[in-house]
Amino acid sequence: METVLREAMLVGMGNPLLDISVVTDGELLKKYGLKPNDAILASDKHMPLYKELTENYNVDYIAGGSTQNALRVAQWILQKPNVTVFIGCVGKDEYSKILENKAREDGVDVKYQYTSERPTGTCAVLVTNNGACRSLCANLAAAECFTVSHIEEPHVHKLIHQAEFYYTSGFFLTVSINTILEIAQIALKRSKIFMMNLSAPFLTVLFKEQMMRALPYVDILFGNETPKPNNYWHITGDIVCN
Repeated sequence: METVLREAMLVGMGNPLLDISVVTDGELLKKYGLKPNDAILASDKHMPLYKELTENYNVDYIAGGSTQNALRVAQWILQKPNVTVFIGCVGKDEYSKILENKAREDGVDVKYQYTSERPTGTCAVLVTNNGACRSLCANLAAAECFTVSHIEEPHVHKLIHQAEFYYTSGFFLTVSINTILEIAQIALKRSKIFMMNLSAPFLTVLFKEQMMRALPYVDILFGNETPKPNNYWHITGDIVCN
């Protein structure tokens, strides 16, 4: 039987980030201690990077974050606006406005939670070697402020209870396991499909307890083969880099 597409069929939860993408050279990587084809969480030394990019480079803004990216791809495939709904936390600032506009341009219906505590999360995307290499430096910021209370907001609650599919990235385990479990239980009670992406090797180690709590509810589990995980994912001190 052919599935008829409708709005809000797929609800995804995760960490919304505004990607700030530039084409640059290796000198900028060296300045901030970054590597080609790497992905890390920003530390204090990386914080000036975002301002430097916006002031000195011709930047492209892209709606980012693992789950939001997955929904953007789904929208591109399905070619029908608002089939997907994304929830996550952003700041009350100009970046969240840009982020929402970019996501909606790609057909994703965003239902952000807003916080005054921290600015909207950003990710510096440094493209080098004629496009062959990409270094990511993510500052989660407001994304870490998401609370389970948001899914009880009437406009969000309604969409969650109408969805056919639910999706989360493993990265969201670091932010709100309670939200993941709450929505997973809704999916179970409604006999709907709950999906999760393992996302990164470090999550299976440092966030194993949270992952094991979520896995019993997972109907479809996504994962990528990582022959040499330390090339792309590593842990430095107490900072988890992804």
